[in-house]
Amino acid sequence: MSYFRIVGPTKLSGTFIPNGSKNAALPIIAASLLSSEEIHLTNVPEIEDVKVMISIAQALGADIKHPVDHEYIIHAKKLTSSCIDPSVGGLVRTAILFAPAMLLRTGKAILPRPGGDNIGRRRIDTHFQAFQKLGATIKINSNFEVEAKKLKGDYIYLDEASVTGTENAIIASVCAEGISTIYNAACEPHVQDLCNFLNSIGAKIDGIGTNKLVITGVNSLKGGKWKIISDHIEVGSIIGLAAITRSHITIPDIQPEHYHIIKMYYNKLGVDFFFNGNEIVVPEKQELTASADIGESIPIISDMIWPGFPSDLTSITVVMATQVKGTMLIFEKMFDSRLFFTDKLVSLGASLVLCDPHRVVVSGPTKMIPGKVTSPDIRAGMSLLIATLLADGESIIQNIKQIDRGYEKIDERLNKLGAKIFREEEICQ
Repeated sequence: MSYFRIVGPTKLSGTFIPNGSKNAALPIIAASLLSSEEIHLTNVPEIEDVKVMISIAQALGADIKHPVDHEYIIHAKKLTSSCIDPSVGGLVRTAILFAPAMLLRTGKAILPRPGGDNIGRRRIDTHFQAFQKLGATIKINSNFEVEAKKLKGDYIYLDEASVTGTENAIIASVCAEGISTIYNAACEPHVQDLCNFLNSIGAKIDGIGTNKLVITGVNSLKGGKWKIISDHIEVGSIIGLAAITRSHITIPDIQPEHYHIIKMYYNKLGVDFFFNGNEIVVPEKQELTASADIGESIPIISDMIWPGFPSDLTSITVVMATQVKGTMLIFEKMFDSRLFFTDKLVSLGASLVLCDPHRVVVSGPTKMIPGKVTSPDIRAGMSLLIATLLADGESIIQNIKQIDRGYEKIDERLNKLGAKIFREEEICQ
């Protein structure tokens, strides 16, 4: 098993090249199997979850080439299977996104129980309700069996604005017969990228970026080439890292419209960054003082569905708050186990109180100390990595495969900016 050995404290400088969005790449890989023609994807992050999705696509019958890093050519001329192997599909939650392609091209989809991050209960009812509205039948036993001779468009009201639930409804609707209306749809940047990709290969999706999508079904989709958008969660993580280590970092190739809510909430922490065209600049000088809400109330940072503050940045915000003068309340509304990593931050010197599964009060600034911790999930792992870069001494982070699931070669990329992160192997005795 690999682990990180981190020597801090670290001050970074330079240009951080962001990867393509993990949360856009995974559904786009699954949606590529709708077409029998060649799909060329670029700016695909080389992370573990992408590798799992590619292996599932291959097992279903797609021919996939990987000519260079960050590029995949997917050609699903024919799907030869309607069943996802649980040993592989159970590794990632997004395996369920292959269901529409299997349904539309084979009439059946047999799906394993979903995997993914251990950040709390994550319902999948929304997915199957959408499939049923489009005419599919569902059987639930040790796995999920979805069948449909054909899908027919309908009015789909999602019982929650689930990102993957919305994506499944979209992918299933683009080749369904007739018109589908999806209301209460998620509209995160990665959902928009999926829609724009599908339109580029012949889909007819209107209302992109809103919570109401109108999709006119088409008989087939063509081939094409698509560049995955940059990952606003990775970029948001690096902005936080740069600010609290007081590092001057430039991040190019971003979409400014994806960062306004992040800037608004980071400003509450005294963190500032600015846009220079399609790049973000994080200056070395930061005030890092909490801004009280009106009436001198403790400032609150809470996540919500887009265009609200992203839940995937909650863990990063907690470690940022440890370096801010003042007290902050971080309110994680969407997942009931995301904040359970905060005891590990306490072991590294943080001053915080976990009020309940959804709320943590953080007081700062505190001096971080070196220690040995284990990464429980992708975002908590990145938060712990940031904390150890602040500590004076040598720290260890175990279970870094979780970090690798969402951040490609983050050790190598940060080391280019001046970090001292060493990927090492545990010696079995």
